[in-house]
Amino acid sequence: MNSSVKKILLLLLAAGLLAGSGQLQKSLNHDRDTLGLTHAAVLENAPPMLAFTTVALGGFRGLISNFLWMRANDLQQADKFFEAAQLADWITKLEPTFTQVWVFQGWNMAYNISVKFKENGPGDYSDRWRWVERGIELLRDDGLRYNPNDILIHRELAWFFQHKMGANLDDANMYYKSEWAREMAPFFGANGTNFSELLQPQSTNAALLREKYKIDPVFAKSVDDKYGPLDWRLPEAHAIYWGALGLDAAGKNPDKVKPDDFITLRRIIYQSLLQAFHHGRIIVDPFSHSYSLGPNLNIVSQVNAAYEEMMSEDAQNRDHIEKAHRNFLRDAVYFLYENNRLAEADRWFKYLGEKYPDKPIIENQPDSLPKNLTLDEYAVAVVQIDIGETSQERVTSAVQGLLTRAYYELAVGENDRYENFKRLANKVYQNYEAKTSGSKGDQRIPLPPYDTLNRAMINALLDPEKGAPYAARAVLRTQLGLPGETIPTNALPVAPNAVESVPTNAAAK
Repeated sequence: MNSSVKKILLLLLAAGLLAGSGQLQKSLNHDRDTLGLTHAAVLENAPPMLAFTTVALGGFRGLISNFLWMRANDLQQADKFFEAAQLADWITKLEPTFTQVWVFQGWNMAYNISVKFKENGPGDYSDRWRWVERGIELLRDDGLRYNPNDILIHRELAWFFQHKMGANLDDANMYYKSEWAREMAPFFGANGTNFSELLQPQSTNAALLREKYKIDPVFAKSVDDKYGPLDWRLPEAHAIYWGALGLDAAGKNPDKVKPDDFITLRRIIYQSLLQAFHHGRIIVDPFSHSYSLGPNLNIVSQVNAAYEEMMSEDAQNRDHIEKAHRNFLRDAVYFLYENNRLAEADRWFKYLGEKYPDKPIIENQPDSLPKNLTLDEYAVAVVQIDIGETSQERVTSAVQGLLTRAYYELAVGENDRYENFKRLANKVYQNYEAKTSGSKGDQRIPLPPYDTLNRAMINALLDPEKGAPYAARAVLRTQLGLPGETIPTNALPVAPNAVESVPTNAAAK
């Protein structure tokens, strides 16, 4: 038998074996389905090469994937991150329906690899941000493409926004927030809440938002209607979006979802809502164009409703949720009072007393039951505690609230109270500066400049649409040495005597 005939016979044999393997694979898949075991189903909308790979390699994909996984780990240990990322891409393509592959590789990029990169310059974490965003893209653009109803991928994606970007545990967190706000501002407008243009049928921005960021404006608006108003330039809104989208997918596939999956997704929603309450509002410095974060007091009812829902559905952890709920209500009353929203503060103070009548509401004061305190007594006690605080969120809210009350007192002619509130605001600010100056965590908890906070409160009160009544605005302008209300407020310069320049090391007044 000559070599040509042998080659033909071998090719025919190989073809026959390949065909037989395909039939055997179908039989094995059928048995796995019958026994409730998993197998790699044919992918929908997959690129031709990936579709071919998943069929042709069959069971060998797992072996190859394991080898690549070990190799990728070795490369990462040797700080060869780009080569490791390429292998990670191959691994996910070999196991496209294995959830843990996507979750691990995305987390590895966003958490492990990203922190290997330091500042390129003061405040410049662009290299680190690139890896965080790559981890998000891996889950969002590819993982959900092949696993559109996977609950764990939705949950992990929401976690990246809530924890990696939204929390302040990474020194670069403000850089992440700034970059994300820059990307989202063209879609959601200067205040982060504009959906009007995105909901237009022919909106170019809406199409780009769907294509690049995989965000459906219609669904996002429904999320904002239920949980907002949220600032969609900030990561918390997107954490809530992906959590809500995961819940929607779970509801459409209840037979593939465990009861704990629903609880996990709802938990990340209420945790993200709480973060949005604490720092879900952007404060812009009109001169330096930098920004800091303050509380979003417009979502108190929504956060409360989320806690109520979690307590009713997660009986096992009800005690822990109740404690967190009580702490939230205490903060809500305090923040609202500070910002001169007294009617709302009083309403939630009464609700706190009705909900938890036997629980003290001031730290280390067992007799501080709601029935034993007035709203004013509670607020003053908390301000005194905050003078010793080093929480950026609480101190920012304290200073803003005290300044607001100061200018309110000035408008009604209570000059002594005005001076007292200004002095207390200054004292809280300087105490914070003294405690955080030079500390290692200082970069993680920045406080807006005192001048910026002071100017923001003046501008907010003098806003013709949302500020104080006209008569109060007129008095404030006179007292602060500002011209009459003849041009837009945001175009008015702030008079020198309206802004106190407080150096970092200045003594509290």
